[in-house]
Amino acid sequence: MTTQLPRIVHVDDAPPNRRRGGDLRAMLTPTMCGATSGFMGLAIVRPGERIGEHYHPYSEEFVFVVCGDLEVDLDGVSVALGPEQGLMIPVNMRHRFRNVGDTEAKMVFHLGPLAPRPELGHVDTEETSQPGPTEPAKVAS
Repeated sequence: MTTQLPRIVHVDDAPPNRRRGGDLRAMLTPTMCGATSGFMGLAIVRPGERIGEHYHPYSEEFVFVVCGDLEVDLDGVSVALGPEQGLMIPVNMRHRFRNVGDTEAKMVFHLGPLAPRPELGHVDTEETSQPGPTEPAKVAS
């Protein structure tokens, strides 16, 4: 009997996604490792950056701040979220994240269960313009 070990995925294996703000790396996904119940990734948010407001109609989102100082808006209510703190965001709750510190923030996220189709899993409620490749990020003062 041949047993294949689960796939180990390094953050550099996941392509950066800056469409919604920050640098989102979807790491343990159905495509990357065959996940069937949800997916996990890492958000890297530079000082002054934000991840635009959105909600998930099918999934709860679990987040854990590894480092940095974030502020999260939950249905319009702002809450501080710092290193070594976790948060569960219920289905359909609008939320956005802002780096309010002066250092890079890193946040692990997990969403589950999966939406019936990927395009149904995430609903943007605002546009998020981000710096281009040669434009520096704006740092909050």
